[in-house]
Amino acid sequence: MTITIPLHKLAHARTGDKGNRSNISVIAYDMAFYPVLEQQLTVERVTRVFACRSPEAVTRYLLPRLGAMNFVLEGVLDGGVNDSLNLDAHGKALSFLLLETSITLPPTQLLTP
Repeated sequence: MTITIPLHKLAHARTGDKGNRSNISVIAYDMAFYPVLEQQLTVERVTRVFACRSPEAVTRYLLPRLGAMNFVLEGVLDGGVNDSLNLDAHGKALSFLLLETSITLPPTQLLTP
């Protein structure tokens, strides 16, 4: 038996921006969940999550000793703070979109933190 839960139950996120680039760090609440996050939060999956923003490229940087990973999304801020007419030109809300991603936990992790 497996369970599917939103990412925000296992991790939190921080977001930054520079020009038309957004970077989203995902940090596991517990190191026990990091391997599952690393396996399921692939570049391909994150690209699909942000398909509505049409990223030019997505790069993933792994930080296993911190239980974290950083995603750099190119071309997702409609030109950036000075050029965008978006309500969230900084892209701070993008982390919430990622945190709603479903994560499937294997049976061996159902009873861990």
